[in-house]
Amino acid sequence: MAQIQPSLPAMMTVVDIIEPGGVEKLQLIKKPLPRISAGYLLVKVEAAGVNRPDIFQRKGSYPPPTDASPIMGLEISGTVVAKADDVSEWQLGDTLCALVAGGGYAEYCLVHKDIALPLGSLSFIEGAAIPENFFTVWANVFQIGKLKKNESVLIHGGTSGIGSVAIMLAKAFGATVVTTVGSEEKADVAKKLGADCVINYKTDDFVEATLNYTLSRGVDMVVDIIGGDYVAKNYQVAAKFGRIIQIGMMKGNPIELNMMPLMVKRLVHTGSTMRSRSIEEKALIAKELENQVWGMLQKGKIKPIINKKYNLSQVKDAHEYMESGDLIGKIILLNS
Repeated sequence: MAQIQPSLPAMMTVVDIIEPGGVEKLQLIKKPLPRISAGYLLVKVEAAGVNRPDIFQRKGSYPPPTDASPIMGLEISGTVVAKADDVSEWQLGDTLCALVAGGGYAEYCLVHKDIALPLGSLSFIEGAAIPENFFTVWANVFQIGKLKKNESVLIHGGTSGIGSVAIMLAKAFGATVVTTVGSEEKADVAKKLGADCVINYKTDDFVEATLNYTLSRGVDMVVDIIGGDYVAKNYQVAAKFGRIIQIGMMKGNPIELNMMPLMVKRLVHTGSTMRSRSIEEKALIAKELENQVWGMLQKGKIKPIINKKYNLSQVKDAHEYMESGDLIGKIILLNS
């Protein structure tokens, strides 16, 4: 059984992938509203974040978990319009944002009660720009990497979704931040986010620049979304007992890798993915974010960077824009 807001439609508009491929394979179709299982909310989606994994899913290289919705979209904000009878933490009409394993590119989406966070003073657009990057950064940098006050961290791609959030949270918790960017425009953005040392990797060697900044000591942590030949360089730039946190592999696996520096320096090289994690794991991240980060977001001390907004019907344009280059900030899909 479920508690349901009156006058819910039987059908909803969703973005469907005809077959793996380019943006021309995306289409809007009608599907029945999803059935509400125990522990779940049905949310009327006001906004959804667009992420690189959505592009990979469209192309057929990032299939959803077997128990997840096949619809793209990993983060949403909206209003609770129905809920399972066993849910007492949320009421009809509550506004929230949430991490989902799929289903965000739609008018309605199922959300587990423990992986949702209250919007409070945040707008729907801001809310939709938060879950994927904040959950990922918190899990990797703070839960796994255990970044501490007064430690130093090198964050690659400082104006990317992951990079910008990593800079803001690292600074908020008292770390010294070094970051790499690919242009002077991005350098300005990274400085405004709070980075202490910004390196343009197109004009400077980030290993040399980081070692110079740290007086040859190196950094306590490296947060890497690049992979490839950056892995060996990360080993060079890490301090003794340093941690390398692998969040992405944009350049793929390293072709050759000398692991002797890892052993000599006693480094830890680790990483993780988010989508395949269990409800319990994601719920713990949500609770820690609510306890330690949500107050800063509510007060505007930190906030997501919004790049561009599209209506759901413009999803092809949104994907084309995502693929057009290395963008600053989030792309948001709106349902109204």
